[in-house]
Amino acid sequence: MIAPNAMAKLHRALPFWLSLLLIPLIAFVASQGGWWLLLMPLSTWWLFSILDHFAGLELENADLETSDDQLFWYRLITLIWPPLQIITIFAVIAYAVRADHLGWVELWALSFGIGVLSGTIGINYSHELMHQKPKHERWLGDILLGSVLYSHFRSEHLLVHHRYVGTRRDPVTARYNEGFHRFFPRVLRESFLSAWNAEKAMLSRKGLPVWDGSNPFWRYLALQAGFLALAMIVGGWIGLLMFLNQAFVAIWQLELTNYIEHYGLTRKHLGNGKYEHVQPRHSWNAAHKASNWLLINLQRHSDHHYKPDRRFPLLQNYTEADAPQLPYGYPVMTAAAMVPPLWKRIMNKRVKRWRAMYYPEITEWQAYNKGQHPLPR
Repeated sequence: MIAPNAMAKLHRALPFWLSLLLIPLIAFVASQGGWWLLLMPLSTWWLFSILDHFAGLELENADLETSDDQLFWYRLITLIWPPLQIITIFAVIAYAVRADHLGWVELWALSFGIGVLSGTIGINYSHELMHQKPKHERWLGDILLGSVLYSHFRSEHLLVHHRYVGTRRDPVTARYNEGFHRFFPRVLRESFLSAWNAEKAMLSRKGLPVWDGSNPFWRYLALQAGFLALAMIVGGWIGLLMFLNQAFVAIWQLELTNYIEHYGLTRKHLGNGKYEHVQPRHSWNAAHKASNWLLINLQRHSDHHYKPDRRFPLLQNYTEADAPQLPYGYPVMTAAAMVPPLWKRIMNKRVKRWRAMYYPEITEWQAYNKGQHPLPR
């Protein structure tokens, strides 16, 4: 157990600040062009996979009595990232469209690299911010999501995913034997509709129409329209295309992560549309140290679903006795998910082992596999 006074030390938080190095890195690769553009994906996905191998697992947990004041150095990185990301996106676009040394392929590769930054880091930080109580933190989360044209993720995540995870009402829970290339178009379509319907239902309970100004979809629309206009202003049509490409790359990375976090894990149906409460065993856990630095402990996903508003430095690690474990960190697992036969070879046996461990009384899984149980009430 890491004591609160130890958690408050700057050196404890510094590994989580490594993401800041991506900003000068993308400025450098933009200035060089060519093969240097490969450094963005290499420095996140592959470098941290290598670091995981040498750094090992982080099994120690922070004391839950640690206060927000003692988490200052951890919180600060999530607060300064949104303005830094916005400046970086549009500064790089403005530079790139006027740079003589960057051809069409290089502009596409550079916008891909921006998407690595806004997806791997930005959406992950927005996820942390949207769960917090201070209004300014939630606003910063909205700004980050607006910059990748995926604002409805906040509504879907808070109102649908956390409530219905592990059931057929949650679009984001990847079904057993569902490959990512089937999951991705399905979740793009269903997540937007489920987010809209969730906000519509909430307004209805207050006696308000869906077009009421308090519907956050108006804010989402304004933010996204503003960013699209800004991309057009600083970069013209080419800048707009670069912005759209970075947004797509960021969304793809988010949904890859969503895919691996709950693949094949279902909550037990208790009858009549009732399901067991969410437990740590309903999310895949990963204790790999370096990739948790990059992803601010997102891989401690089992505890996040158990206590959604817990700040990332306080997320607890679970052993296999309480939560299923991924064999590698997210960078390796997301790469494997892009190759469905490889993914199923790695994960299907683990899902079957999870079923035998936690639900030995269930002998027929067809209804779970096909999502044939009633919708949760």
